[in-house]
Amino acid sequence: MMRWGYVGTVAALGLNLCLSPLAASAEPAYVSVVREYVETVVKPMVNTPIVRKAIEDQNAKFDNITDANIQVLDNTYRAEVQSGGWEMVRRLLNKPVSRYLKTKQDDSQGIIIEFFVTDRHGLNVGQGTMTTDYWQGDEDKFLKTFAKQSDEIFIDRAERDEQTQLLETQASFVIKDENGQPIGIATVTIAIDAL
Repeated sequence: MMRWGYVGTVAALGLNLCLSPLAASAEPAYVSVVREYVETVVKPMVNTPIVRKAIEDQNAKFDNITDANIQVLDNTYRAEVQSGGWEMVRRLLNKPVSRYLKTKQDDSQGIIIEFFVTDRHGLNVGQGTMTTDYWQGDEDKFLKTFAKQSDEIFIDRAERDEQTQLLETQASFVIKDENGQPIGIATVTIAIDAL
């Protein structure tokens, strides 16, 4: 009688098992560090009246905005960023909520590279620095958080910035009003090397 052993039996049955349970589920080491930073430092910065009120005001202003108008706003913003005109960009950066986010970004001692919040459509409400676009609603930062009504922090893949050579990742999460209803998202770009 032939003895198959565990591996031989699995192979004979045609089962494809991963022998290392960690191989399939392991997350990069930076993810847990970033998640903890966001939970303990960033979320308290965002869960404030100045941020919530700014988002709620914009949600009311853009209550019935169409997809076409969202595209017009985003295209206008992107064109300004490319041309250097910056009228829309300046208005956004001068909002009290943007100045608040900029202060928190500056206070992070280089950990937070970018900090912005959006409304329920994914349109920027406030930002610490100029972003490349105005509408985030078509990106994973919005689709994997607000669009899914998820309470999880979405942490994107880390990449090295070509200019600064810093290893960076973005973390995004849903912002809720005082009644626990989702109203927008917050996104921070974090310099992993600085954590």
